Amino acid sequence: MTRTAELKRTTAETDIFVSVDLDGDSETSEIDTGVGFLDHMLTLLSRHSGIAMTVTCSGDTNVDDHHSTEDIGIALGQVIREALGDKKGIRRYADVTLPMDEALVLAALDISGRGGLYYDVPFLTEKIGTFDTELVEEFMHSFALNAGITLHLRKLAGTNSHHVAEACFKGLGRALREAVSEDPRFADRIPSTKGVL
Repeated sequence: MTRTAELKRTTAETDIFVSVDLDGDSETSEIDTGVGFLDHMLTLLSRHSGIAMTVTCSGDTNVDDHHSTEDIGIALGQVIREALGDKKGIRRYADVTLPMDEALVLAALDISGRGGLYYDVPFLTEKIGTFDTELVEEFMHSFALNAGITLHLRKLAGTNSHHVAEACFKGLGRALREAVSEDPRFADRIPSTKGVL
């Protein structure tokens, strides 16, 4: 079974195309969001999750980066959810404590079908370059809600805002890699006693 999906999402604020291949080659990913720092973070997310993705966005960055960041989170979450299909055989749960120099972030997730973000990642600055650090949470919230993923992110250490953000996206990527992977022992089973996720 091919675990792929794509979506074109157009609003008055953004025009987005996203495609994913959960089993593809992440080195073929193409990321062009119009937001330089977000490009960097999504490239890390793709590489560490092993998910091949195309993400393009034309947004109202003349206002700020909020709408593009939020709407890309929505679209990427929706295509991940679609690509997972009925979720038979996936490992479902994963967690990682990820270091990035002095920063240390815990990322834990459950592909539960009940999207939610539980976030405790304080930043010591309001900006990374021109990117608002509060947009890390905005992206994660939109992504988790639309992917149907219960996502916990906790900063355990860190003073450099770039490093903290990078640890969040790499941690999400590493946890996704494990959770979406297939367990051959349970290939025909949905990983829930309820029989549905």
